[in-house]
Amino acid sequence: MENFHTLVMRILATPPMANFAGVVHGGELLKILDQVAYACAARFCGHYAVTLSVDQVLFRQPIKVGSLMNFIASVNFTGKTSMEIGIKVVAEDVQKRFSVHTNTCLITMVAKDSDGKPCPIPQLEPQTDEEKRRFEEGRIRREQRLAKKQ
Repeated sequence: MENFHTLVMRILATPPMANFAGVVHGGELLKILDQVAYACAARFCGHYAVTLSVDQVLFRQPIKVGSLMNFIASVNFTGKTSMEIGIKVVAEDVQKRFSVHTNTCLITMVAKDSDGKPCPIPQLEPQTDEEKRRFEEGRIRREQRLAKKQ
C-alpha cells in the first residue's frame, strides 16, 4: 500500500532563485516550502489545502546555485480539518556527491471543500516510533497555538 503521508520533491537551484551572494534567496525558499507543504497536504487529504501558519523555519546552511534541493515532507499531525507538515531540506552538490541538511520547516495546512470551507480530513495513524514521536510533538504544538490564540 502506498504511503500518502510523505512526499519527496527535488528541485534544481537555478540562478533566477539566487540573491547577490549566489545562494538561494530566503523568500524563494519560503515559496517552494509552501508549495511542498501544499503538495504533501493535498496528497494526504485529497482536497485543496491552504496555509494556516508557518510555525518554524530554520535556515541552517545556504543553498548554492547548482545544488539539487531535496524536500522531504511528512504529515506529522492531523486535527479535524488541519494538518501539520514537517519539511526537511537537504541540498546536494551533485558534482562533489556531498549533501547537507540546510533547512527545517513546520507548516500547518487546512483542507478546503469545493465551497472553500474547511472540511474533515483522514486521520493520520502513526506506525513507527518516529511517526508517533512526531505526532505527539505536533499535538503539543497545536495545543500551544490554540492556548496563545485565547
